[in-house]
Amino acid sequence: MSTASRIAVVTGGSRGIGRAVASRLAAAGQDVAVVYASNAEEADAAVGEIEAAGARGIALRADVADEVAMAAAFDAAEQRLGPIDVVVNSAGVMALQPIRELDLAELDRQLRVNVRGTFVVAREAARRIRPGGAIIAFSTSVTRLRPPAYGVYAATKGAVEALVPILAKELGERDITVNAVAPGPTATELFFDGKSQQLIDRIAGQSPMNRLGTPQDIAEVVAFLAGPGRWINGQIVFANGGAA
Repeated sequence: MSTASRIAVVTGGSRGIGRAVASRLAAAGQDVAVVYASNAEEADAAVGEIEAAGARGIALRADVADEVAMAAAFDAAEQRLGPIDVVVNSAGVMALQPIRELDLAELDRQLRVNVRGTFVVAREAARRIRPGGAIIAFSTSVTRLRPPAYGVYAATKGAVEALVPILAKELGERDITVNAVAPGPTATELFFDGKSQQLIDRIAGQSPMNRLGTPQDIAEVVAFLAGPGRWINGQIVFANGGAA
């Protein structure tokens, strides 16, 4: 199957890394359904960028952890764009707390979106995606870096890392690849939230390249896995500029 002229579904596609991924896939010739949680204005802007790249784009509102809503979103993507080839689940939430101060409601929120949401999207993708397709989930380099206050977030992404190689084995005979991208610190709204400039500069300095990643850096990795990278399967691909 040509990796151009594909149909992609990108969750969390209205902002940050997800939006960069949607635009990059469109530049590669893929039509894209942008699934977003709440901000219709940003989702419409993302669709505008997809169309400016010469591809078809649609915006679909759905909660990734709601199986009924996600089934409806996939239905709409198939009806309006066609059979699905690529699913990128970039939707996620993060809040930092030391374990001793943990708010269990916050634990439940992150588990719901980052773990349940990943499984809901993965199940829907596994049922619908065409042979020759690709599923890309998102983990985080925090699972290796293990900084304080990231315990809940890292734990939720550890679940994603456990899922990926198992799903790859389940779908391999249909020639569907399953991988996760694990970004390092990346210049997004999610990353900057609640951080001082001093802390941001210190984190950027931990990379051998002495900078934060950009959403476009991560989108290039996703585009490779969603396109020509057919022999990479069941892997967690760390995209962090060499941060260890």
